[in-house]
Amino acid sequence: MKSSETDQLDRFDHRIIEELRRDGRLSYSELARRVGLSKTPCQLRVRKLTEAGYILGFRAIVDPARLGLDHIAFLEVRLSDTTEPALQAFNEAVRAAPQIEQCHMIAGSYDYLLKIRTRDIAGYRRFLSDVASNLPHLANTSTHVSMEAVKDETSRP
Repeated sequence: MKSSETDQLDRFDHRIIEELRRDGRLSYSELARRVGLSKTPCQLRVRKLTEAGYILGFRAIVDPARLGLDHIAFLEVRLSDTTEPALQAFNEAVRAAPQIEQCHMIAGSYDYLLKIRTRDIAGYRRFLSDVASNLPHLANTSTHVSMEAVKDETSRP
């Protein structure tokens, strides 16, 4: 969000966003109480924030370990071609792979950093041979296995 865009938000909008980031299941009545508005204006603000793209949606935060997906690896990726068509092809392939939880284009010694979630190291090995090795324009990779998630706001409330 650009600062000119955030300048258009007032303190109520910022409070609404913060409260919903903490708990997206708040009722409109409770949200309104917490931010100091009545229910109808609060609902209208949430709708406007959603339509304007500040709020992208709501989702359940699940415990990956309870689902048997507690192995996390980070994969550094270097591409053999970084033209726009090559980047687009790589991005599309990454979006199609369910094991890839996050993908970030990186400025530095490699092109992308991927967060991979699998059941175990054997599952990660299968991911490398079946998925990663078939990513378009892949030149080389380097893996870092997570020993413990100290802070991960995407998977824990």
